[in-house]
This record gives sequence, structure tokens and C-alpha cells, in this order.
Amino acid sequence: MKALLLLAAAAAGLLLSSCNTAIGFGRDLRLLGQGMETSANKSQGGGGGDTSGAPVY
Repeated sequence: MKALLLLAAAAAGLLLSSCNTAIGFGRDLRLLGQGMETSANKSQGGGGGDTSGAPVY
């Protein structure tokens, strides 16, 4: 019984921590995309601003 409870607690901890990991990974990808877009705009001589429209958590 204790082993089952311990296993359930460990599984819950992993599932809850994965949400923050996914959010952080999404932020990293968004920043990477913004950097690539800024670099492309600079190389083509265009101005432009932040056109991502992605939410900030």
C-alpha cells in the first residue's frame, strides 16, 4: 500500500513539473523565432517591430 502511494506521489510530481517545462520550452522557441525574424529583417534592410503576437506568461 505504501509503495503504491509513493508511486502515485512520484507520478503526480512528474506530471506537475512537466507543465512548467513545456511552458519554458515554448518561450525559448518563441524567442528563437523572434531572433531569427529580427536577423532576417536586418539583412533585408527592413525595419519592423515585434510581429509575433505571442502571449507572455
